[in-house]
Amino acid sequence: MARPDVQKTPSPKLTLFTCKRFLDPDFCAAIMQRIDAERRPSTVSDFNGDHYFRTSETCDLNGEDPVVAELNRRIIAFTGLDPAHGEPVQGQRYAVGQEFKAHTDYFEPSGVDYDKYCSVAGQRTWTVMLYLNEPEAGGATRFRAIDKIVKPETGKLLAWNNLRPDGSPNPSTLHHAMKVRGGTKYVVTKWFRERPWG
Repeated sequence: MARPDVQKTPSPKLTLFTCKRFLDPDFCAAIMQRIDAERRPSTVSDFNGDHYFRTSETCDLNGEDPVVAELNRRIIAFTGLDPAHGEPVQGQRYAVGQEFKAHTDYFEPSGVDYDKYCSVAGQRTWTVMLYLNEPEAGGATRFRAIDKIVKPETGKLLAWNNLRPDGSPNPSTLHHAMKVRGGTKYVVTKWFRERPWG
């Protein structure tokens, strides 16, 4: 909140910050090129049987790449979070009709994949997501618990805490990457953990 361009969503249900124009269009375009070059079908944990639950594509961005390293540096500087707790940055690409239905970023403690993903670094704490472009239509992010819809804007950053103040998972962080209806949507996401990553 020390930055004048940061807004905090006024809700007691979750901690959510936005920052417009965090990245400039040229920087965003460079990351989009990397996503296009390395994308693969996205996956989910605790598969629920719905093959259309997440239909986007994902790219594991190379942390040794100078552009990706600079992106990481900016995210760390913005959040003040311990870089050792950060997962590698991922890129996501959504074509027309693709979406990620309502989900949370934390791992469900009762889920079959919980130990697989959380035994070393622990639960996900913060999510930092950046829109790299504006699709022609659709592609908004909807936070159902607070009835908030965030439209993609080039370079806009979202950051939210996946946990409650007591450290338990916060179901009010449920969010839906809504279907793209025109063009293509690109985002990058960086998650942080309770303990050092890896």
